Amino acid sequence: MVADGEREREASRRGLRKQYWRKNLKLMAWLLAIWAIAGLGCGVLFADVLNEFQMYGYPLGFWFAQQGSIMVFVLLILAYCILMNRLDQQHHRDLEALNVPGDAA
Repeated sequence: MVADGEREREASRRGLRKQYWRKNLKLMAWLLAIWAIAGLGCGVLFADVLNEFQMYGYPLGFWFAQQGSIMVFVLLILAYCILMNRLDQQHHRDLEALNVPGDAA
């Protein structure tokens, strides 16, 4: 009986790890897409349209190619850290809920 309960817990842990990794990959994909849009899209592909606007006296397309994409990258790193901390905390809470002694499983 104990072995069956332990097998169920291990299966639940594996499921939680898969879910955690899937959420991590989804987050990374979204952040990489934003970075690609900011770096390649705004700095190169849409530069002609963005150059119609000025930022600090420079064409906006040029500004994005030189400064904006780097700033976006740093902000995305910050966002990744914050969101992964939240995901890690949730994952640890879920794992601890599986390890509660005397639970009715």
